[in-house]
Amino acid sequence: MVGCGKMGGALLGNWVRSGANFTIVDPALEVEPPRTTLVRDTGDLASRKFDVIIIGIKPQLIERVMPAYSGMLNDDGYVLSIAAGCSIAKIKSLTEDAPVVRVMPNLPAAVGQGVSALCASDDAKDDHLAHAQELMALTGTAITVDDEDQIDRFTGIAGSGPGYIFEFAHAFVEAAMELGFDEEAARSMVLGTMAGAIEMARTSDESLETLRNSVTSKGGTTAAGLEAFNGDETISNRLKSTVTAAYERALELK
Repeated sequence: MVGCGKMGGALLGNWVRSGANFTIVDPALEVEPPRTTLVRDTGDLASRKFDVIIIGIKPQLIERVMPAYSGMLNDDGYVLSIAAGCSIAKIKSLTEDAPVVRVMPNLPAAVGQGVSALCASDDAKDDHLAHAQELMALTGTAITVDDEDQIDRFTGIAGSGPGYIFEFAHAFVEAAMELGFDEEAARSMVLGTMAGAIEMARTSDESLETLRNSVTSKGGTTAAGLEAFNGDETISNRLKSTVTAAYERALELK
């Protein structure tokens, strides 16, 4: 695993349960994660070869770092990339045209509740994709898509989505504090309400609109709140702009 930052560490915490052996190359990582081998530099790898090389560094470092791993992949190996916005073509150009499975995960993988999208290069074997799917399933839900454009669209929704949720929750907590609750109570109320509502939606066959209406009595408090929240569809339009901006940025990073 080349680089083990926040996202890489979130995934790795689940992956080690598969029983596979992981070697991490990261000069900045201070503590060796459980059930792994940590080295600081490619020179410490000697002549070792690997079944999978996982790219966990930031996209802007790939061109400088990855050429050092040429020749370290076993003949039947593949490259698994979690680098956001870095295309399969670019990765192949830096890894001696190795088969690539590109993955876009999201941060809730840290608690086994991630949602990830996978896309394989044309020369990736079924075994490569199956292995990548198995790894990502350990972190939550894994979705295989047909092309990289779908990966980029996924990035705008699920990849960046936790950030939107955290921002909404932060604003919701602040609103609760404005009504006189302390931060601990506000956080507990907001996160509990969000978790309960999401679990209802996940386990219900009813549409989201139906569930919303079941909470909303005509002329009641929820109706008043919803009218102030999105009566003019400002939130709906802002959310569409949000995911579009993230998608467009994913395209720029390629």
